Amino acid sequence: MVTRNITMENGVGLHAGPASLFVQKASSFKSSIWVEKDDCRVNAKSLLGILSLGITKGTTITIIADGADEAEAVNGLSALIGGGFVDNN
Repeated sequence: MVTRNITMENGVGLHAGPASLFVQKASSFKSSIWVEKDDCRVNAKSLLGILSLGITKGTTITIIADGADEAEAVNGLSALIGGGFVDNN
């Protein structure tokens, strides 16, 4: 299992557009992936789950992955967030 804390830096947070890109990226991995905010944990491959967290600019989330490509999943999703939701892969 691999985890990483990351703070949302883009101006709008994880609303519908960025959340959709995030879910698409998460779905490209075989591992089980979750996003945790405060005491809530949701499936990173669920758009409704991600949107339900209400992630805004400045919010720190935890990305958790468990499976064959867990490190790649955490790295890829962290890079997507850190790169302003431009997927370079």
